[in-house]
Amino acid sequence: MGPHPAVAAIRLAVRRVLHDILIEQHTDTEQHTVTEQHTGVEQRTGVGQQADRTNRERPRAPLVLVACSGGADSMALASALAFEAPKLGIRAGGITVDHGLQPGSDLRADDVVQRLRSLALDPVESVAVTVGRAGGPEAAARDARYAALDAAAERHGAAAVLLGHTRDDQAETVLLGLARGSGIRSLSGMAAVSGAGGRYRRPFLLLDRQTARKACLVQSLPVWDDPHNTDPSYTRSRLRHEGLPALEKALGRGVVEALARTAQLSRDDADALDSWAGQAESSVRDATGLLECAKLFALPPAVRRRILRRAAIEAGAPAGSLFARHIEEVDRLITGWRGQGAINLPGKVVAQRQGGRLVIRQG
Repeated sequence: MGPHPAVAAIRLAVRRVLHDILIEQHTDTEQHTVTEQHTGVEQRTGVGQQADRTNRERPRAPLVLVACSGGADSMALASALAFEAPKLGIRAGGITVDHGLQPGSDLRADDVVQRLRSLALDPVESVAVTVGRAGGPEAAARDARYAALDAAAERHGAAAVLLGHTRDDQAETVLLGLARGSGIRSLSGMAAVSGAGGRYRRPFLLLDRQTARKACLVQSLPVWDDPHNTDPSYTRSRLRHEGLPALEKALGRGVVEALARTAQLSRDDADALDSWAGQAESSVRDATGLLECAKLFALPPAVRRRILRRAAIEAGAPAGSLFARHIEEVDRLITGWRGQGAINLPGKVVAQRQGGRLVIRQG
């Protein structure tokens, strides 16, 4: 008899991601070998060449880490990784981040470490972080967490870090983006692959939260329910327990699935527009690299605003603090020029129009 359907679903999702990682690793190894050959590393022949191949250390099996809070989603992910990785010749480890936001958080982190070790994951570690205040408590905690995960991945030489975000999380992210009015990129939600070099992988974006919880239940995996997830002082918590249920009551079941589909469609559109903007950017700059207002005006608004946003970020504006309203103000220097003054942007960046050119720089 096979595993419970919920367990089978999470294992299949993880297996697909691990296969992708192996293919990427194999491709990178082949490209590295070709480069060595072109630089003469393997130009010797006969016995000498054979000795080189024998003595060259074989590539170590890739390491994949799971980011685990101890909740149902990440514990289900950890169990699936522990089951699937050895069958594919992949090393599997785990990281838990102690945000220090609740009494006894260090004890909770130690408990998660023990759970991960009981799944035979190795290496396993707990990382304590200090959460700042920039952007609000949720954003600050997220920034601290990803910084810790980035450092852990570098420290252990991990090929990837798996995250337990589900379809429900994706739906919440889309609604939060919609509320901010930040444009189609916000509506695209979380990517299945993100981070530097595709470090972060989200196998569960097509699975609902209940599937992960059921998988933990049938495998007798203990889970920890973060009290912040039910704290109404957090926006995402209110959305999860009040907003989404109200939408489902008004619109019927299937809202979560529809929002997740919207995320994928929006991501496809946003990627295409980003590519267009990247190709068009060089054509709207003069010989000195300044943006020419007339050429910008001729572009579709969605493409033009992407170029403006990219220019602002390159000048030092923090991407997380640069909102649609900022870019709209800069865009008016192109489309509604009436001699208005400079526009102040986050990060002490200033945008102003000078002699038919748009200058964006540190103020």
